[in-house]
Amino acid sequence: MKSSLSFETAHGRIRLVKMGELRELDGWQKMLNSSAKDHRYYEVVAETLDFECLAAVLEDRDGVLRAVQPFFFAQQDLVMTAPRAVRLPVAWIRKVFPRFLRLKMLMVGCAAGEGRLGAEPEKQKWVVESLREPLLRLARTEGAALVVWKDFPAAYRAQMATLKEGSRKTAHVQIPSMPGTSLQFDFRSFDEYLSRRLSHAMRKNLRRKFKNLAKAPPLEFIATTDLGADAEEALALYLQVFQRSRLQFEKLNVDFLKQLTERMPDRIRYFLWKQEGRLVAFSICLVHDGAIYDEYLGLDYRVALDLHLYFVTFRDILSWALERGLKTYYSTPLNYEPKYHLDFALEPLDLYFALPWPWLNAMAHPIMRRMGPAAAEPILARFANAKSMEPSEKDRASQNPVMEEPLVLRRP
Repeated sequence: MKSSLSFETAHGRIRLVKMGELRELDGWQKMLNSSAKDHRYYEVVAETLDFECLAAVLEDRDGVLRAVQPFFFAQQDLVMTAPRAVRLPVAWIRKVFPRFLRLKMLMVGCAAGEGRLGAEPEKQKWVVESLREPLLRLARTEGAALVVWKDFPAAYRAQMATLKEGSRKTAHVQIPSMPGTSLQFDFRSFDEYLSRRLSHAMRKNLRRKFKNLAKAPPLEFIATTDLGADAEEALALYLQVFQRSRLQFEKLNVDFLKQLTERMPDRIRYFLWKQEGRLVAFSICLVHDGAIYDEYLGLDYRVALDLHLYFVTFRDILSWALERGLKTYYSTPLNYEPKYHLDFALEPLDLYFALPWPWLNAMAHPIMRRMGPAAAEPILARFANAKSMEPSEKDRASQNPVMEEPLVLRRP
């Protein structure tokens, strides 16, 4: 988006601006304070990662700021996380048309995390209603083939229901995204967690791993808010994990790590594991409101499997959180097999898709419903709360009619 756009509505004005312009906007800092990823995190992502990050500024008729909703543009492989039955025929088509279903998308939310609505709770549904049509128009203007409300937690389903209403020409399709996971602390130590929450087989498995680990040179565990001289080495470990992942989206860099240290020292925590002075594991976490959010992991695969580093990092971060009186451990999507056995619960996330061209959107609905990435992870069905990934009947029901507002597009 080369310059600012604004939309006049019956309820006020929507201004679309670059993320950098928000620093001068009074009230922007308050809009995402309830989230671990507050306004500072969005600014760091915009300034360091490879995304065109913008925001919709919503004002009422008196010019009073009511909401700020981040969004961004990205090039994305639409079938990267689709089931194998979809990916195989697409792979054949790409032998002739390499760009097939690799699309420019307008994505609402955070480029490096789950989506949040940047408004007070009583204004959140109004934000979704207000932005639905303007963002479809913007996508057409900017040549984006798809509008996606990315990875919004299930707690927003009532507010997001308006996206699915109306005719198929403008209605969005809701599908489950890869869910996050969580672990509630009803125990006081790691040993109590093993005995209370895990099966006998899993307890035995973990204790054997940790016993074998004792035969190797000891691991040094470090918690810090500043990576200092370890930043480059930590990034290299993260990239080892990133390159092995089938699901790739944001790619971190050293500047991102350094900016988190400078801008969010109250929330950022880096955890390092060293063996004989060499970094072998690395984790980026956020701490907020009684919870720890385990965001990114780095492992040295020369030793990671022999040292069982995935389970070591989990044990040490969990123990660190318990010692500080935290109550919940949140983890990002993927690696569901070990998380299932570690007694995590699913934290459902939803995607809402629409094509910006009305008639094409109507025809594409059956296809979009089959694009859900979660279908590629059969282990998800074994989690105790697997049904929470699907919308309830209440979520499916219309909450309120879509607000039909006259829109006037202009460039100031």
